[in-house]
Amino acid sequence: MTRAFRWLLPHPFLTLLLAVVWILLQNQVSAGMVVFGIILGVIIPWMTAVWWPDTPQGFHLGKMVSYSIMVIWDILVANVEVAWIVLTVPNAKLKPAWIVIPLDLRQPEAITVLAGTITLTPGTVSADLSDEGHSLLVHVLHTDDPDGVRDEIKTRYEARLKEIFA
Repeated sequence: MTRAFRWLLPHPFLTLLLAVVWILLQNQVSAGMVVFGIILGVIIPWMTAVWWPDTPQGFHLGKMVSYSIMVIWDILVANVEVAWIVLTVPNAKLKPAWIVIPLDLRQPEAITVLAGTITLTPGTVSADLSDEGHSLLVHVLHTDDPDGVRDEIKTRYEARLKEIFA
């Protein structure tokens, strides 16, 4: 990308996304809303560009789409599981756990996506990242097997994120 184009549009995909979201939020498509959406899509990334890290190298968009579909499915399933736990397991029999998950991921964007995925899935919350970024502290609402939860997060989410951010 040329230097002038990068200066004008530091994050072109974000520009497009912001413009589309603005138009969708208006519930109507008009020339004025499209123009204003494009203006917002240019101004917001340009004014915030100094706080953005460099674009991740080797990002695989196709794999991210399949990952997103899997996460949406996991969120739906976890909602049912958490509802079942809330309705059937007495508080005295709940088995919450704090689990430390050692991370193989090193890119901050990948770690952020992993922590967000864990938090979005009902029944689990990412609570802390170690100072070096080598482990993630996760709280689980109810589990009989904390090691199994750790292994599932590493194989189901982290392994896929390593492929996406390779």
